[in-house]
Amino acid sequence: MNTANKLTISRIVMAVIILIILMIPWNEFGISIPSFLVMNKVLVDIRYPIAGFIFVIACVTDYLDGSIARKEKTLTDFGATLDAIADKVLVNGVLILLAYNGFISVVVPVVIVTRDIAVDALRALSAKNKVIIKASKWGKVKTIFMMVGLSLMLFYNLPFEVYGIYVADILIYIATILSVVSGVMYFINCKDKIKLD
Repeated sequence: MNTANKLTISRIVMAVIILIILMIPWNEFGISIPSFLVMNKVLVDIRYPIAGFIFVIACVTDYLDGSIARKEKTLTDFGATLDAIADKVLVNGVLILLAYNGFISVVVPVVIVTRDIAVDALRALSAKNKVIIKASKWGKVKTIFMMVGLSLMLFYNLPFEVYGIYVADILIYIATILSVVSGVMYFINCKDKIKLD
């Protein structure tokens, strides 16, 4: 297995660890989760910054695996599929948990997951017709906004939260809008190149 795929698998493992940290009701198992107050304004549950730290490392592996695969010329269909799975587990899993725990609106994961399903279906149809449609620049910009927004959200939007500036929310909502835009652009590109019967 090449280096890029190892990094991608490590991202899937990190995503699962994040989900376990945030999903398990630790108190029901008698494990007390510490919290601390930041500047007498923001009560921080320690699980979220721990998950945030792992999330940031996972985001770095997302960048590195693609760079390494291109540099070493080891881009494969398996690697691309694995990378897409890793991204979905990481981002969509965190979005769903943040919505469930009231950090963000439920609309965000619904839009993102729906868009991902539609784009994956179009990719499958493209592959069936032996047409490769590359990710658009809007999709890449969306990913940057989402990764930074989620990272900030996991760190309770600090230091901005202390001053009432909702940077994490704004970035996540921009990413959600860009997700729809990139999904529409993907559909337009597919429609012109393959049969959509």
